[in-house]
Amino acid sequence: FDCIDRSRATSNHCGHKPLQLHQESNHTNTLAIMASVHTYDKSSHRHVLPLRPTIKDYAWGIRGLDSRVARFALESGVIDEVDPDSPYAELWLGTHPSGPTTLRDGTTLESVVGGQLPFLFKVLSAGKALSIQAHPCKEGAKRLHLENPINYVDDNHKPELAVALTPFEAMCGFRRLEEIAILIKKHPEFAACISNEAKLAIFLCSRDENDKKKALRMLFKSFMSCPAETSQVQLKKLLKRLQKEQSVDHVHPHEEPPWERKCSRAILRLAQQFPGDSGAMAPFLLNYLLIAPGESFYMAANEPHAYVAGEIIECMACSDNVVRAGLTPKFKDVDNLVNMLTYSMGGPTINAGTPAYGDDRIMRYTPPTGEFEVMIITCNPGEDITLPPLSVPAIFVVLEGSGNTDNEEGQRLVMRPGRSYYIPEHCPQLTLAVNDSKRGPLKIALAHENQHVDEPTLACAEHSKQWGGEFALPSESTSNPGTPRSPDKYVMKSVKELNLKPGALRDFNVPKL
Repeated sequence: FDCIDRSRATSNHCGHKPLQLHQESNHTNTLAIMASVHTYDKSSHRHVLPLRPTIKDYAWGIRGLDSRVARFALESGVIDEVDPDSPYAELWLGTHPSGPTTLRDGTTLESVVGGQLPFLFKVLSAGKALSIQAHPCKEGAKRLHLENPINYVDDNHKPELAVALTPFEAMCGFRRLEEIAILIKKHPEFAACISNEAKLAIFLCSRDENDKKKALRMLFKSFMSCPAETSQVQLKKLLKRLQKEQSVDHVHPHEEPPWERKCSRAILRLAQQFPGDSGAMAPFLLNYLLIAPGESFYMAANEPHAYVAGEIIECMACSDNVVRAGLTPKFKDVDNLVNMLTYSMGGPTINAGTPAYGDDRIMRYTPPTGEFEVMIITCNPGEDITLPPLSVPAIFVVLEGSGNTDNEEGQRLVMRPGRSYYIPEHCPQLTLAVNDSKRGPLKIALAHENQHVDEPTLACAEHSKQWGGEFALPSESTSNPGTPRSPDKYVMKSVKELNLKPGALRDFNVPKL
């Protein structure tokens, strides 16, 4: 049952046997059972309803109870036990036909909502890298679904937002051409997988953005079209050299830039997970990012990415379309991937959320698309917090901690990690509370249709001005240090903008370390 703990008796519609109740507490338990039945009246549009998500066991998932997906599935009653040898990769909350969510009695969420929700809410537990992939735009999705409905199961686009629950590694967006040029020169094995024409296009490219995109497209197409026998031979040579360089005999760490060292180590790790797959060289092409818990990023349609390791919550348009090109045994569609990408350079905005509704305990993560946004709501011990009023349907999942709830309907819901609930539109506001004896906060993730589309907190690489790439060469117009954090706070300004007199910096000495 999903009401308060003392009412974990069951009702007939759930199909469980009722627990034995002590005679001396018959009156109290009867009230608890009545509260439970009242809590779950699915015919009312004023009640919050408990959900049963769908679980995906993709091979890249974290195994056993180390997976948050496995623990959440166990708590929500989807599985009876956790197999320590099985991967638990994704938990789906939504109405997509590939993984429909139901109520406790088996009623589909779609039938309760009266149609499709515009978003799909997920929890991901990645033990190893996902495929190199991108998601099509609406026009592309319609074409792919029409041409190949087996591998592209719907005709919708799939922009997505991710919020890290643990330190999370991901490859997102293409590197700057300057970085790629350096890596081509430094790694002859990588260069051998690219045609001379493509390499010349990179080295001789002008500063014009369109020319840069054309050169990058030529490079990516050449690399992805490299014959398997060539790329596998070069990959073996590369791994042998990198293993030696990263061993005890390698150069002093300070003699190699951190971003290059991180790139090399990522390649060794990917090659171990996917032996013989030239996609292991993807860090030469894509930005390799480490996202801290609470930070988020947004991947627009037609942008390349591959999640590497860690756990996130993810929200996206209601679609399951994925165009893959490497690091996977699944169907690869290299031609479509090459043709669909935008070839924007630089990674996505990384953002830790924006306080919402005048309360810094409610952090808003808003992408520049209308289908979805996410709120992370935290209630500390000894506090209570009321969820914002919602004019659209919403889903929330408990991420950590425990507490109790109340609203006008007197609903008492179990707040434990893994429990998930559906909130109908215009439902009475739910108040969360945590006893002051608890040692940690209650934290939930709430997803619904975007109510702040004109105030996005996140942007894709093409529109982002906050991440100049790991190499971060300054341009002529600005001296952006290339940090992906706050947009304006750390942008360097010119002498004129700072109102400094000519020569004011002449006598400044850099302190010695």
